[in-house]
Amino acid sequence: MPDARADPNRADPSRGDPGREGPTAAASVELRGLRRAFGATQALDGLSLAIAPGELVALLGPSGCGKTTALRVVAGFETLDAGQVLVDGRPIDAVPAQKRNMGMVFQSYSLFPNLTARDNVAFGLRVRHGFGRRHRSSDPDQADRVAELLELVGLGAHATKYPHQMSGGQQQRVALARALAIEPRVLLLDEPLSALDAKVRLQLREQIRLLQVRLGIIAIFVTHDQEEALSIADRVCVMRDGRIEQVDVPSVVYSQPANPFVAQFVGTMNRIPGAVVPDGVAVLGHELAIRAGGPPRPNGTRVDVLVRPEELALTPTGHGAGIVMAKTFLGSVNRVHVLLDGAIEVEADLASSRAAGLELGTAVDVTITAAQVLVDDPAGADPTGPNGG
Repeated sequence: MPDARADPNRADPSRGDPGREGPTAAASVELRGLRRAFGATQALDGLSLAIAPGELVALLGPSGCGKTTALRVVAGFETLDAGQVLVDGRPIDAVPAQKRNMGMVFQSYSLFPNLTARDNVAFGLRVRHGFGRRHRSSDPDQADRVAELLELVGLGAHATKYPHQMSGGQQQRVALARALAIEPRVLLLDEPLSALDAKVRLQLREQIRLLQVRLGIIAIFVTHDQEEALSIADRVCVMRDGRIEQVDVPSVVYSQPANPFVAQFVGTMNRIPGAVVPDGVAVLGHELAIRAGGPPRPNGTRVDVLVRPEELALTPTGHGAGIVMAKTFLGSVNRVHVLLDGAIEVEADLASSRAAGLELGTAVDVTITAAQVLVDDPAGADPTGPNGG
């Protein structure tokens, strides 16, 4: 994924944006040792993360991992038991949510049903300027700014529609425009696309990314959808039990997962039985190096070898170690399901041309093409054991 921060066409947020009332400088955000418990549940357990100006970071993890709690702490909706949130190096823990200059978009659109798209966005401007001042969408300056924001999210022709007259994707665009109306230094997105269908999700996540890059602001994007996180983020932060398991650029998180939890949560992962040998692990009749990480295991220890579908090669043979059980067409590739000895099923992603000759029932040899592999305790063993993350 290209680094959007290096894009020469990107707007310089320190110089402001045409139509804004003043410049909005790029901010940095730092989370230091965040701890938050709800009764016996430790939602955040020492979470620390630094986010650079203009960066989009995705918080990715299963339900209950603490990602939404972290976002609410940054927004000021949750108080901390310990730790600090800093913006540009200054603690903001004592700053009320309404004064943090952060825009937030929720999973539910949270629009006022009795207001038009134009008036919903104008409400954001009222927040920006303070409720004590009289601001209506009929005011010339505000009307121009509302029109600009609706055009920015592609809804210029829908200004007079009410929420019930718009699709889910259009309603979420209105919510996004309203969040941007306050000219936030940080944009917080709490699973904003999860209620939308697949095609609309794709379109809107691309638009969110383009807007974030254009405006040059930090965005923290909470999601449990790995494809969403990998496609939209500068960095992906994989969380579990209130802690960060790995944070890196999407390509590294996918191709070099820090531990078995990350490997299996991000993308599809095969588990193939193997055994530890002096120079690595023996699996499918070959020996491979074990990727660094986790304490060493004694020779002969039974392990599962973790392999991506694209790291498996299949060769038709009259007496192979596996049998082709099914094929799934995925566009540029076919996912081939192979049954190995011991009732172990694996999946291999092959180019359509290479998968064409693999009919159901074909005997195949299965080869791992990766030079190094990650290993884990056998399925069903304690996942917190050696090299278990």
